[in-house]
Amino acid sequence: MTASTAFVSQTARFNRSSARTVLLLLQLRAALVLVMLLVIFASVIPSYLTFTNFSILSKHIAVAAILAVGTSFVILAAGIDLSIGSVVGLSGMVVGFVLLHSSFGVAVAVLAALLTGISVGAINGWLITAAGVAPFIATLGTLYIARGAALLLSGGKTFPNLAALHPFFASIGQGASLGISAPVWMLAVLFGLSLLVATRMPLGRHIYAIGGNERAARLAGIPVARVKLITYVFSGFCAAVVGLVIASQLEAAHPATGESFELNAIAAVVLGGTSLMGGRGSIVNSLIGACVIGVLADGLVMLGVSEFWQMVIKGLVIVLAVAMDQLQQRLQARLLPLLNASEAAEAVIA
Repeated sequence: MTASTAFVSQTARFNRSSARTVLLLLQLRAALVLVMLLVIFASVIPSYLTFTNFSILSKHIAVAAILAVGTSFVILAAGIDLSIGSVVGLSGMVVGFVLLHSSFGVAVAVLAALLTGISVGAINGWLITAAGVAPFIATLGTLYIARGAALLLSGGKTFPNLAALHPFFASIGQGASLGISAPVWMLAVLFGLSLLVATRMPLGRHIYAIGGNERAARLAGIPVARVKLITYVFSGFCAAVVGLVIASQLEAAHPATGESFELNAIAAVVLGGTSLMGGRGSIVNSLIGACVIGVLADGLVMLGVSEFWQMVIKGLVIVLAVAMDQLQQRLQARLLPLLNASEAAEAVIA
């Protein structure tokens, strides 16, 4: 090998290594941000790295992560669900209404709340797939409908003292097993099932295919309408689970519960690297994104940051997450050809 060919080979290897490093950093950005936040908060808050704080933090993260898991499939299929925050509130009001105004037990009340979330998700799916309404408009409409229905159930009032009449209801959000809280166990089950679907089952491959190219997926025989309907139903179900958890933790149901939760869920998913255009992302990274949102919110509260500034910071995080997603797409378009070219150059030299 001559000096010139050796130089070309070294240059090709350097270009390939640099391109891979940049792409890897972009893919791991949520994990890197999470580690950075943990280090910063641990260094400025003496009580941050304590069991008590992490126990509370895990409950907050579980709520955000359950919503993020449900939202991930919707976004992977190139959709959007703005109604999940309202579904959280409506599901909580449904369980409160059944517990306080009927002779049915906790099991029926929980089932009614879950069916409420599933029904709203099914309506979203039908509007988008059958009626042809754009996902943004369809879910924006059901956002208002669900929130209005939650207010109508109680006339805008709270359903209080739910656990006083039904003590078992408190265990849904406040119970624990093996030192791990019930919401975390719920997250573990939903996350495990979602990961199995996304990585091992045909439904997961269909969701990615639809998000990547819906027309090609349809021509390939994938039941696009049915798959999209399933994603919205699952998103509604996850929102209903969160509504139950929050109502149980508060031992009361309030119609305003869940306001802006959809923004946190979308931010977590996008921060985790899932493309808003669909077809690219992972459930694992969505979970990491939810951890980032939870850790950030918890740290700001412990630092005594004003609630108004917290809203500003969360908004900046959402904008930054979307900007990073767009940057990743542009860099991938530029670096992948460079990576392929460097590999081809090495092959020729070899």
